[in-house]
Amino acid sequence: MEQSQIKKIVEAALMAVDKPLTLVQLHRLFTGEEEKVERADVNKALVDLQEEYQSRGVSIVEVASGFRVQIDQEVSPWISRLFEERPPRYTRALLETLALIAYRQPITRSEIEEVRGVSVSTNIIKTLLEREWVQVVGHKEVPGRPAMYATTKEFLDYFNLRRIDELPPLSELTDLDSITLDTQLEMAIPRTDGEQSDGEPEGEVMAAEAGDEIADTSVGNITIH
Repeated sequence: MEQSQIKKIVEAALMAVDKPLTLVQLHRLFTGEEEKVERADVNKALVDLQEEYQSRGVSIVEVASGFRVQIDQEVSPWISRLFEERPPRYTRALLETLALIAYRQPITRSEIEEVRGVSVSTNIIKTLLEREWVQVVGHKEVPGRPAMYATTKEFLDYFNLRRIDELPPLSELTDLDSITLDTQLEMAIPRTDGEQSDGEPEGEVMAAEAGDEIADTSVGNITIH
């Protein structure tokens, strides 16, 4: 099969699905072809497409779960006007908890509370689990055997990371105000005077804890479905 045809098929596949595709999944598209298509041919198609898209408003990016087509960050402010739904907004406490899990994983709830100096709401952990940004990876061998939390592939995908080691290095998590800036996860925390996100039930973590601030977790990239 001609390389140009392989590239067309790979591009169409990435456009057709609403989730990242791995190199293995893309290569399976060519099973049964009379002219054998090597995995290297599929990889070359991806590389060629990435180069071609550099001058466009969309790009092909690799995240933890594979490759996907998405809107470039520089044009997303305009494209986002097509969508009525506002990006999810989360509390400062939730984002600080997420940052601690990302950098200190695996970590227990009590260890998070020790660093933050305040208790961690059950709703915070519940929301992170429901969003599939964190998961329980085991239990610490201490009295009570508390759950240990770590980030997931969904977390990496959401923040456009391939691996957890792509997070900027932090020597110590002592200044939680700087954590949300240094992680470069678009976790900047604007003061909103306790503003609640539209449509969120009162009392939910995504709305707010008492006196907490709310941050917008939009990463500036829109995946093309």
